[in-house]
Amino acid sequence: MKKHNTFKVVLITMLVFMLLTWILPAAYYSGSYIDQGRVQMGLFDLFNYPVTAISYFGYIAAFVLIVGGFYGVLNKIGAYRTMLDKLVSKFKGKEVVVLSIIMVLIALLTSVCGLQLGLIIFFPMIVSIILLMGYDKVVAALAIVGSTMIGMLGTTYGYNNTGLISSVLGNSFTDSMLVKGILLFLGMVLLIFNTIWYIKKAKTNDKKANVKKVTAKEEKKTKTTKTTKTTKSKSSKNTKAAVKEEKVIVVTDDAEDTSYVPVKVSGKKHVIWPLVVVFLFIFVILVLAFISWSGAFGINAMEDATTAVTGFKVFGFTLFGKLLGTVNAFGSWSIADMITVLLVFMFILTLIYKVKFDEMIDGFIAGAKKALGPAVITILLYTILVITTYHPFQLVIDKAILGITDGFNVFTTFVVGILSALFNVDPSYAFQSSLPYLASIVTNADNYPIIAVVYQAAYGLTMLFAPTSLILMGMLSYLKIPYSKWFKTIWKLVLELLVVLLIVFTILILI
Repeated sequence: MKKHNTFKVVLITMLVFMLLTWILPAAYYSGSYIDQGRVQMGLFDLFNYPVTAISYFGYIAAFVLIVGGFYGVLNKIGAYRTMLDKLVSKFKGKEVVVLSIIMVLIALLTSVCGLQLGLIIFFPMIVSIILLMGYDKVVAALAIVGSTMIGMLGTTYGYNNTGLISSVLGNSFTDSMLVKGILLFLGMVLLIFNTIWYIKKAKTNDKKANVKKVTAKEEKKTKTTKTTKTTKSKSSKNTKAAVKEEKVIVVTDDAEDTSYVPVKVSGKKHVIWPLVVVFLFIFVILVLAFISWSGAFGINAMEDATTAVTGFKVFGFTLFGKLLGTVNAFGSWSIADMITVLLVFMFILTLIYKVKFDEMIDGFIAGAKKALGPAVITILLYTILVITTYHPFQLVIDKAILGITDGFNVFTTFVVGILSALFNVDPSYAFQSSLPYLASIVTNADNYPIIAVVYQAAYGLTMLFAPTSLILMGMLSYLKIPYSKWFKTIWKLVLELLVVLLIVFTILILI
């Protein structure tokens, strides 16, 4: 069951949520607090809700599969491995600096653009680079999951976080911008420090393990020299068998680690510039498509440009409008729109590098199979979201916690924010689940900017360790890292961030 550890954790979480529907009553807020009594979840619901999750959120799982298929095709292109090797060769001796830069970039893109899901496109390549630099899979997970969640914790202009909260509370994007920037900076400092600390600790453990292996080999060699010729002959055969067995084990371990790195294709000249250009195009489109131009910056140029392109007529015929079909303006894209971009560039690369159609299909299927685990995890986590939406027991807990104090209290608000993140994998549902009720209690709008910071910080912090975190559980499934191992690695960072957040919140209240 170890190789299915992530599935086990998610399924147990799902069963716990099912049990909570029997223990706690349900309630929702619609102008007033409405108590529904107990709305229990039944056995058939357990199997029907995944279908509901697929119908509403299946496009996210499809996106994960498409990303896997895209990299499966890249693995058929020798230039991809050549590009990775050239990048890593330039990073030699600067690995820690490069790792820190990767983390800062992911955090900034998440903070400014709200790209926590969109950046999944680049996660497999980032994993390959980190492993080729000599780090292990936990470092890759720390870099990707950690920086993504720090970016959410310190979101500045990302609509998927700040924008959603602002739409509920009526805040401006620019409210508490200095505080958000400080949280982003402090979070990155702590993440980089803890990652470097883990790397040093892992190296120390490896050295100790190597010393034990050498000592064991020397002891074995000493015992062998004291045996008789007959015994030597037998032990020689046993030693050969042991060596063969040891080689098999080593190959298995290496295969597990290098399965995230494309195999080298020798004997061919690999021109990498078309691949580099394609990745740059994807990156630029991704950033432009997800920045909230009108909401965050008041820029309507993207909508005007889209209208002009789709409405452009050639001999009275809207050529581009018909070719593109229904296309959203940059700033209003979703993950579903990026699927089309990935597939188009995948076909372009197969034409440029002359990948045969059968090879492309084989590569796509192989890559999609590798992404199947994270895709299934996605559906299961959104099934949990369906449970908490159809059986809203969360607001009952929120009311009890918020009722401990009168009016606005930053610490009870923070606890409710953590629970909202824990119960709802999607930030829009997390914020909608309790913010309207909180706003009905806290009528002083001067407190709303602080509430916004508290909620987004609570969400980013919780998603570092919660079994309902999509990026976390998907990455653990992809890298085959047990949840318990991740928790042992991350708990100190979570505790440090918690202390920092409480200090910052206390200062906000005092001033």
